[in-house]
Amino acid sequence: MNNGTVKFFNNSKGFGFIIEKESGKEYFVHVSGLVDEIRENDEVTFELEKGKKGLNAVNVKLV
Repeated sequence: MNNGTVKFFNNSKGFGFIIEKESGKEYFVHVSGLVDEIRENDEVTFELEKGKKGLNAVNVKLV
């Protein structure tokens, strides 16, 4: 499990970005990868999965 902060999430478009705490890397998140509803600045845990354009955050849960 990775820990991070939601940088941006657009509910109407169904996607956003999460910044991983340890590395500072930014990962794409799609609404289909959410367990809980998220908003900007929420603390979350997530897993990474290979997507079409790189790694995506999946199984995203609020801390």
